[in-house]
Amino acid sequence: MLRFKYRIAGLLALFGMHAAQAAESMEASLHKNSHFTVGAAAPAFALKDQAGKVHALADYRGRWVVLYFYPKDDTPGCTTEACNFRDDLHTLRALNVQVLGVSMDDSQSHARFAEKYRLPFPLLADTDGVATRAYGALWSLGPVKFAKRHSFIIDPEGRLAKIYRDVKPETHSRELQKDLVELQKVKPDTRGK
Repeated sequence: MLRFKYRIAGLLALFGMHAAQAAESMEASLHKNSHFTVGAAAPAFALKDQAGKVHALADYRGRWVVLYFYPKDDTPGCTTEACNFRDDLHTLRALNVQVLGVSMDDSQSHARFAEKYRLPFPLLADTDGVATRAYGALWSLGPVKFAKRHSFIIDPEGRLAKIYRDVKPETHSRELQKDLVELQKVKPDTRGK
């Protein structure tokens, strides 16, 4: 994470910001969404997937949702994370979980990415960044915008059950599974209702 911050600070310096200002700006953006807490209602969204089908959070009422934001289709970390979700999907479905990936790429980019790696879950196109911003996952500097690697577990009532702001693509799927098992012990899902 620290190396990433230095790279971003360097990029920002190219745009005329000093590294100290860049780091300060990044820290401010991380704390901008501190009101975003576990137990709060998850922000609503309605976004198209790689096939053009619209998915709204309300469609998944009664199920657990893993909503994960990622920077860019077909990049190393994003591919690792998506493929781990793909490989663990049977276990996640057994936990009554719907996985939804979100980036600011368009549906056509998502379609190519999903086809290339055989990703069997929706990748949602948030091209204008509205949902990404609502979840505090938007990073922007002028015209450069992308989703930060943040994830959320949303409970069957549509509330935030767990927030992940520091995601490691290699281990995140297993981390989510462990947390989902614990969360479901405390708050059982509504399977069969």
